[in-house]
Amino acid sequence: MKILRLIMSAALALAASTASAQVYNIEPGHTYPSFEADHMGLSFWRGKFTKTGGKVVLDRGSKTGGSIEIVIDAATVDFGHKKMNEKARGDEMFNVEKFPTITYRSTALKFDGDRLVGVDGEMTMLGITRPLPLNITHFKCIMHPMLKREVCGADAQGRFDRSEFGMNIGLPRFSPEIKLAIQVEAVKAD
Repeated sequence: MKILRLIMSAALALAASTASAQVYNIEPGHTYPSFEADHMGLSFWRGKFTKTGGKVVLDRGSKTGGSIEIVIDAATVDFGHKKMNEKARGDEMFNVEKFPTITYRSTALKFDGDRLVGVDGEMTMLGITRPLPLNITHFKCIMHPMLKREVCGADAQGRFDRSEFGMNIGLPRFSPEIKLAIQVEAVKAD
């Protein structure tokens, strides 16, 4: 009988923690992963992706649960320079014909109180998956005055070596290190 009560208590605790998880859909009009890449040590080229989707699950009650999945349309890469955009979509860089999406999936969320401060996760680009931790420099949720639903926003930053994903164009003249920044807003699902 004591074991049965213990099992029931554990099941109720698990159900309570699962019930506090909230699902948010990535708002594509307010979410733009951007990056900075070396140009032979002379300057840094900056670009962004203009079409992104996905979802965020936050379990602020447990302060450990939840998940993030961001799906980026690689063909929407935009440097603000037509010839560079065409080059970036080709097989030497993002190879969008063969690899139309770049994905980021969390493996763990890190909280400081109710505030999300970091994400451990993996990015898949060019068919290769590698760990990519993100530092959350800003996180806030509000009741959106126009949508009448909760919206959460964040600014995430990380760094990775593009050569680990097989993107070797310009090496060694160009540094393989890429600075990544993701501005994201997500709307609580109905």
